[in-house]
Amino acid sequence: MAAAAVLSNGSGGDTKAEFAEIYNKLKEEMLEDPAFEFTDESLHWIDRMLDYNVLGGKCNRGLSVIDSYKILKGVDVLSKEEIFLACALGWCIEWLQAYFLVLDDIMDNSQTRRGQPCWFRVPQVGLIAVNDGIILRNHISRILQRHFKGKPYYVDLIDLFNEVEFKTASGQLLDLITTHEGEKDLTKYNLTVHRRIVQYKTAYYSFYLPVACALLLSGENLDNFGDVKNILLEMGTYFQVQDDYLDCFGDPEFIGKIGTDIEDYKCSWLVVQALEHADESQKCILVENYGKSDPDSVAKVKDLYKELNLEEVFHKYERESYNKLIADIQAQPSKAVQKVLRSFLDKIYKRVK
Repeated sequence: MAAAAVLSNGSGGDTKAEFAEIYNKLKEEMLEDPAFEFTDESLHWIDRMLDYNVLGGKCNRGLSVIDSYKILKGVDVLSKEEIFLACALGWCIEWLQAYFLVLDDIMDNSQTRRGQPCWFRVPQVGLIAVNDGIILRNHISRILQRHFKGKPYYVDLIDLFNEVEFKTASGQLLDLITTHEGEKDLTKYNLTVHRRIVQYKTAYYSFYLPVACALLLSGENLDNFGDVKNILLEMGTYFQVQDDYLDCFGDPEFIGKIGTDIEDYKCSWLVVQALEHADESQKCILVENYGKSDPDSVAKVKDLYKELNLEEVFHKYERESYNKLIADIQAQPSKAVQKVLRSFLDKIYKRVK
């Protein structure tokens, strides 16, 4: 499957075309890697596995590296080498995402991903998908070594990807043991736990990593951008709270999916808020119905959310979070950094408008 066919669906632009072209180049390099003597069968497997798992998403994380780098450089057009390096790092993030999702689907025993069966559910794949996940992660190291070794920021890139992977895996662990199937216990759910899961499982690799890559490409030292990291983590939290809200109250036609957080016993911001606001009888309704897939139980939980006026609670949270993020962004000394952060925030905010 050509990357261009996936990325051009519904949108155009030179950036997406260049990004797609570089996926094909990177994949070809992985298939020709001299470190392993590939058989025809193994080459076919990896070729198919990469297209199935790395492609198919919106590529927002990867494309954000390029967009952020352009803003930091203060240019609309990058040189051929600059666009290649920015795209390569963007694809490293997409490879990382694929690695996380392949293994996450196995852990969650999920059925579908991006409108098709999860990779481990594809006939003849099964638990070979575990090894495929390991290969996906190792491809990142191969790409970085091939194209960034010798760059002054090479070690910083290695450290960055390792650190973000560790934080994400730790967030996944917290999520898994908190929502462990067969041990349903709503007393484990609170705002602190929700925030920690969100920041470590999602915010680091989805929000901080793309900007950190762009900063390193620009020759910056990440140690000087602690405030930027904190803002991006807050943005990631804001994004996930939105996602939890839309899962219940969003229009499936608009958000592109039918929410299942209630049925899946997710540590959602909504259920955490419900536990904060509910009286004892209302908590009993949650305990009796949360995590059940039958429509009546789901309806009772949603009715309780409405009774507790959680829509207004969300809108109050949204206003306060947005205003704080704007103030924190405007306090940044670099106008380019402000512009990068504002572009991220604008994309999030538009999702509920």
